[in-house]
Amino acid sequence: MSGQRGIVIGGGAFAGLALAVALRQGLGPGVPIIVADPALATRPSRDPRATAIVAACRRLFEALGVWGEVAGEAQPILDMVVTDSKLEDATRPVFLTFRGNVEPGEPFAHMVENRRLIDVLVQRAEADGIDLRACAVTDFSSRADGIAVTLADGSAIEASLLVAADGARSKLRERAGIATHGWDYDQSGIVVTVGHERDHHGRAEEHFLPSGPFAILPLKGQRSSLVWTEKRDAAARIVALSEDEFHRELERR
Repeated sequence: MSGQRGIVIGGGAFAGLALAVALRQGLGPGVPIIVADPALATRPSRDPRATAIVAACRRLFEALGVWGEVAGEAQPILDMVVTDSKLEDATRPVFLTFRGNVEPGEPFAHMVENRRLIDVLVQRAEADGIDLRACAVTDFSSRADGIAVTLADGSAIEASLLVAADGARSKLRERAGIATHGWDYDQSGIVVTVGHERDHHGRAEEHFLPSGPFAILPLKGQRSSLVWTEKRDAAARIVALSEDEFHRELERR
């Protein structure tokens, strides 16, 4: 690293990697930028989840020069249907729908598989000369002229800025003493990708059930990403089922 103090980003998922690429484009090659995350040791990414990328975020990824690499694998969400009912109800009345584009030819969101977008962001970061470290930020201390950062690999870095991009349960945020307020819903989310015989036609569905939301989000091909919320004990029971039993539980939803 050069003598100039750089920027350390703790967290190498969408937020951390996109910020690193944006900073490189904005600040130029003279400012050292490090992204530290143990998950960077796994390449290609094995993240099995998928994410809804709204139009504003898609435009950001386009400005960073990465959207074109994933556009062919991104499924536009063309409309959405929301219901509210009990699991045993014979019908699920629709109480909200929305569709249309934010601009002509621009859907309001796309579904993208996480691993593909992360891989593209990693490739762009490497091409831009960003230093990717497959380890966590373990310690930091503020000083009058910057911040001293220690990584799990033993590296000691004098930085001008440390960014906490390590997720909802951010250890960096906790160490910095930044307060949050929340509560436990006693719920767990089951996330799974399924194939189906009929085309989804780009439709997303969200069913509000007593145990929590059940979302069906379209992916490329005849596949969908399910985000299935249950009470914690029920979720543990469901994920322990055999494949056939799991399918029967799924069909009830």
